[in-house]
Amino acid sequence: MVKVGVAGYGVIGQRLADGVARQKDMELVGIADLAPTISIRALKEKGMPYDLYLVDGADKSKFDAARIPYKGSFGDLIGKVDIMLDSSPGGVGAKNKELYAKAGVKAVFQGGEQNSVADVFFHGYANYEKGLGANYLKLTSCNTTGLIRSVDCLDRKFGIERVAITIVRRVADPGDYHRGLTNALQLEKAPTHQAVDLETIMTHVKATGILVHTPVTHGHFITVVAHGKKKISREMALEAFKSHDRIRVVKIEDGFLGNASFFRFARDLGLPRADMYEIGLWEDSIVETGDDIMYGIHIPQESVTIPETMDAIRASLKMQSDSASGTAETNKYLNLGYWRKDYK
Repeated sequence: MVKVGVAGYGVIGQRLADGVARQKDMELVGIADLAPTISIRALKEKGMPYDLYLVDGADKSKFDAARIPYKGSFGDLIGKVDIMLDSSPGGVGAKNKELYAKAGVKAVFQGGEQNSVADVFFHGYANYEKGLGANYLKLTSCNTTGLIRSVDCLDRKFGIERVAITIVRRVADPGDYHRGLTNALQLEKAPTHQAVDLETIMTHVKATGILVHTPVTHGHFITVVAHGKKKISREMALEAFKSHDRIRVVKIEDGFLGNASFFRFARDLGLPRADMYEIGLWEDSIVETGDDIMYGIHIPQESVTIPETMDAIRASLKMQSDSASGTAETNKYLNLGYWRKDYK
């Protein structure tokens, strides 16, 4: 049984912990954090299903005052695991890496860290094999993760030469107060990093893109214009997308009018925190434009990277030797793909 720890129990960390807990061939040893945040307090009220460890600098008296139990130090946690999932604030993960290296423990870092922190810039479908046995892997950002899923889906079936993307980016996560963009859109200088990151992982694909910040919190929206090695018809693309376990194809006429529809759907499904692991892809958005194919996808930014992080554990520890088997195991435990007509 692979033993896993999580550093940072924030927006991503709590979802990573839940994801590991669902993997039947992994054991979540514990989580580590600095302060008795809302998320930690909620964990305590749920009966502390995960053991808590305190990072250096944590004020134990605050945890004691809140009657939040803890098992030990961050070093104690690191000493008990095979691999750490680091979802600390940007820049902290690089410092934590020194502790992991000293203890001989592998680690997976989230998108907020610099690429230089890791040996491999990783995606479960597009370059799983590059992560085999690697000590330090870094996940792509939420937008890049979902973007690569969809482009890789077409690439495997038909071959993709180049893509052009436009990202309509949510300005902050639900509950965030540190960004105040209201009734305005804000443009970033092109090309967006997601296009550059896609090129880094899918080196045979040329990519460019534009990003626009918008004052919403429930998900990003990306349009993709893809040029294949041969013409990809609307029917071909639709069939490919419908066969993917991490892509949920929806229609406007069924009530999926926009980003908020996915959030409501996840709540109605009873999913914890309204988390969806899959990206949404509107069947209505798939159109042919000359020799190119165009489509639009929804990115649930808080949870979309969780499956690929589980893939990273599998690759780093060589639990499965290839992308097909590694992603299939992750999908099985996260119950991904059950909505497909051909699901077995």
